[in-house]
Amino acid sequence: MLFQGWTGLARTALVGALAYVGLVIFLRLSGKRTLSKLNAFDLVVTVALGSILATILLNEDVALAEGMVAFATLIALQYAVTWSSIRWAWVRRGVRAEPTVLVRDGRPVEAALKRERVTEDEALSAVRDAGGRDLMAAEVVILESDGSLTAILRR
Repeated sequence: MLFQGWTGLARTALVGALAYVGLVIFLRLSGKRTLSKLNAFDLVVTVALGSILATILLNEDVALAEGMVAFATLIALQYAVTWSSIRWAWVRRGVRAEPTVLVRDGRPVEAALKRERVTEDEALSAVRDAGGRDLMAAEVVILESDGSLTAILRR
């Protein structure tokens, strides 16, 4: 169906604007870390917030107030987990991956590449992005905790 009436459009516009304002307020109150990309856990929270926003906008069975509670709950849980991870190592280990060295002194670390499911070509791409021509140009290539690759070139 292409058009179901003006009421649905008006509801989507009004609820969308209010949900957007509410989300921005919650994000400003919770701080920059809520939408960071420091690890996979942070990515899940960001995607979940987007999913909640879409549900509030498009599902008439979900009231704006329920959506705001969902935002607040998810952001409060994110805050609690990040707060706890700073204070207790066991929480930090549970929610954050440690960086992994994939190439050292120009040579692939085969076990690390296999464990992290990264190909030599992907490591080479990171070296090229940093200005190198081949893996031998790299002092290290690191798979960061957020899933990005960092290449540090030899001097």
